[in-house]
Amino acid sequence: MTGSSPNRPLDGIRVVGLEQYMAGPYCTLLLADAGAEVIKIERPGVGDPRRSMPPFAEKDGVKKAAGFMGYNRNKKSVALDMSKPEGREVLRRLAEAADVLVDNLRPGAMDRMGMGYDTLNELNARLVYASISGFGRQPGFEGPYGDRPAFDIVSEAMSGVMNLVGFEDKPPSWTIYGLADVYSGMVTAFGVMQALFQRERTGQGQWVDSAMYDNMLGLNEAMIALYSVAGQSNQRGVPKNVYPRGAYQTKDGYVALNVPDNRIWQRLAEMSGHPELADDERTKDGVARSTNKDFVDGILENWLAGLGRDEAVDILNNGGVPAGPVNTAEDVFNCPQVEAREMLLPISDPEVGDYAFARTPPRLSGSPMPPVDAPPRLGQHTRPVLEDMLGYSTAEVDKLIDQGIVEAA
Repeated sequence: MTGSSPNRPLDGIRVVGLEQYMAGPYCTLLLADAGAEVIKIERPGVGDPRRSMPPFAEKDGVKKAAGFMGYNRNKKSVALDMSKPEGREVLRRLAEAADVLVDNLRPGAMDRMGMGYDTLNELNARLVYASISGFGRQPGFEGPYGDRPAFDIVSEAMSGVMNLVGFEDKPPSWTIYGLADVYSGMVTAFGVMQALFQRERTGQGQWVDSAMYDNMLGLNEAMIALYSVAGQSNQRGVPKNVYPRGAYQTKDGYVALNVPDNRIWQRLAEMSGHPELADDERTKDGVARSTNKDFVDGILENWLAGLGRDEAVDILNNGGVPAGPVNTAEDVFNCPQVEAREMLLPISDPEVGDYAFARTPPRLSGSPMPPVDAPPRLGQHTRPVLEDMLGYSTAEVDKLIDQGIVEAA
């Protein structure tokens, strides 16, 4: 693949992505950035729905969606109609030639095409099949909701995350758009890595069953522990055990801080000009500070209102109270730490120009930076994949194009 480098963790691993929107594409983005060859399967004519979702980069009449660009670099695009027998035959041959197949289609779609896990396992016993769904799909573990479709906000709500975000006098709130999708893509990629590692020992692939509900419940593990151990069911905006924790306004922005123990509280009390609060009954521990939240907030708000944001961050950190600015997007693009970590990956798209996207973490000392291939045009790699990889002749591909089974850019 153009732009790929040697000695990347997944060099030589071939991934087929039956993917759309966010969770599946983010999973395979992680694998592609790690060096895998990712072949993205899309519907002829329309492609991944995120190709047509605003906002767009635009140049000389060519438009590309930011969401699609951010999730689909370093991939190949094959436009394939899998509703036709000839299209399913192409998919079958791809599965035989792949190491990994990732699917986040609607539950049951693969089975209806005759390409469920049992079939895929018979075709290629070494294949790692990863499915991402709302509620899980492995037989025996589907549960009563297994057939339901889901978007990120559904799993945020059902996992209890949404119930904890916001304030007591306001309705539950979502976090950031697509959090459950991105986190599910990350968890699934982790599962794929485990399965590939185990395959090195056993020679056998397996099914990685990733449920968004499971993933968000795992992310919300503190809620489970608190309820199980202490019988507590936390309310949004109502601290019970740890305080202060949150964003406080300064003269020119907000500062976020957290005080998890009395040692850090003693430092904060002293630097805010109230050392006596280290031993005050109202603030002597996390439970007391939570109970007297308004009193604590009044002290901190009055102190921080006289400081600039960056000044407050420096004072807090230098005094042993971890704190950071509440950054806007512009702040992030100008952040020296972001620059030093090279977290903004430059992508030069031949059609719409140069843009920056978030690099997939973490950094590996023995691996180069991710490749920077621009996201593919719809069907850009259909012909080379079918001819060079699967052995179709040029005439056979031409016929499939004429029949509308595939589309070649």
